[in-house]
Amino acid sequence: MKKISVLVMAIGLLFSCQDDKGFYLSGKVDGMEDGQKVFISEIDMQSRGPKTVDTAIVKDGKFEIDMEEQEMPNLNFLRFEGRNGNVVFIAENERIDFDIDKDTIYNSVVSGGKENKALYEYFDHLKALNRKMMGMQQDMRKAMMSQDTAKLQELQEAQVALRDNDRVFKENIFEKYNDRFVGAMVLADMLNMKTHTNEEVREKFEQLSDEIKKTSLAQSIKEKLDNSSATDVGSKAPDFTAPDPEGNTVSLSENLGKITILDFWAAWCKPCRQESPNLVKTYNEFKDKGLEIVSVSLDRPGQKDKWVQAIEDDNLGAWTHVSNLQFWQDPVARKYDIKSIPATFILDETGVIVAKNLRGEQLRTKIGELLK
Repeated sequence: MKKISVLVMAIGLLFSCQDDKGFYLSGKVDGMEDGQKVFISEIDMQSRGPKTVDTAIVKDGKFEIDMEEQEMPNLNFLRFEGRNGNVVFIAENERIDFDIDKDTIYNSVVSGGKENKALYEYFDHLKALNRKMMGMQQDMRKAMMSQDTAKLQELQEAQVALRDNDRVFKENIFEKYNDRFVGAMVLADMLNMKTHTNEEVREKFEQLSDEIKKTSLAQSIKEKLDNSSATDVGSKAPDFTAPDPEGNTVSLSENLGKITILDFWAAWCKPCRQESPNLVKTYNEFKDKGLEIVSVSLDRPGQKDKWVQAIEDDNLGAWTHVSNLQFWQDPVARKYDIKSIPATFILDETGVIVAKNLRGEQLRTKIGELLK
């Protein structure tokens, strides 16, 4: 009977362990007072900002909390009430331990889970790369001030070599972890930091595991790749509709000229405002030959008055203006994968992109060539 009872207990324990899904966070925070809150947050891929999902409390120099099961891994971080900095980790259905440095939160140590092991292998590389880059930049400034051209050239060559090494490291760690969330993070860095072409990232995206392709990060990478290919030179510019300053709905396709400059800018953007005189000069020179301009503003919600005032102040009112007043979340900007402004696309009379991101004299010269 005892053997049967032990067997029954073992089976019960086995099934109870299987039912205990989710993941568990446990942290040591020596020196922090009892009652201090620990906020567990995740990145909201829509707003690109943090979203608090749970809270733990420090007691006797420790905190712990059971979290709900994750359908798929996601980037999370800990933030401590009243303290600067956060601790990045990947939420996965494993026990995750934290050894918190209360004075320098960024130096805290994370352990547990295959995803976090891969994450901090990648982070260690990025930290070392950043230290070396910053040191080189300081040395380059000194060389420039002392007019040491030989030293400056040596440092520039070293910087190129460092970037090449970073490129190779990213490729190697992606090959190692393309079945993990870190693989998607590496692809996002390749894309955002321009260390690889869109075609190279697209090819590597197909090597991600089916599970990782379903994550919100991977889906955002796919969206960027789709949008960027849609706005490559030689592609038909995506059509759009948006309100003009009077509230009328305006489309790109209805405002095409023989050549059209599609201009992304904002009233708050100093480089955009500095470029305004060049744009006005180019328009005045070529408007009678078929040049049109459609300007899309990335001004903030509730700041229509600043947008309209900037149009007037910079003498831009001769051509078409639109804005959804949604800042970087503007749907037109997202469709064109706009990450910085000013940004320009030059379209032919059929709406095909023939050049992009030209300014000043380069822009004027290109427009002149196209309208010859």
